[in-house]
Amino acid sequence: MPSLPDIRIDLATQTLRLRHGAVERCCEVSTGANGPGECRGSGCTPRGRHRVRLKIGAGCPPGAVFRGRRWTGEVYSARLAAAAPGRDWILTRILWLTGTESGRNRGGDVDSLRRFIYIHGCPPTEPMGVPRSHGCIRMRDDDLLALFDSVLVGTPVDIC
Repeated sequence: MPSLPDIRIDLATQTLRLRHGAVERCCEVSTGANGPGECRGSGCTPRGRHRVRLKIGAGCPPGAVFRGRRWTGEVYSARLAAAAPGRDWILTRILWLTGTESGRNRGGDVDSLRRFIYIHGCPPTEPMGVPRSHGCIRMRDDDLLALFDSVLVGTPVDIC
């Protein structure tokens, strides 16, 4: 049975590293503006061992706009952004994460799945390499599309 890829998100360097056998890929990301933390409503990025629970958006165009994990039929544009200033855009694809550590990122007020913690796309105007999200891990479309196609449901994700 082939091994799963492994994802590591480094909060200090704002990078995501994908390893699959001898192949390694690294890219900049943007995590929670409020820093690391696990509590519901904190806007922080949860730490610890997670795994990909669901992959959402296969077949949607780059820039597809998601609300409630469903494609709205819209594709992100400057005109759409101007009509909804301040919106937290979830674009292109979603890798929905679930925590694996009871009491740390699974269960109760620290449950990453119930906090709707995703790896997802964002507008091209959003900076990478600096914490700016509401707790999720934001990525550029090209990097996200490559990641989405490289991982399976169940892929481990370490956030540290």
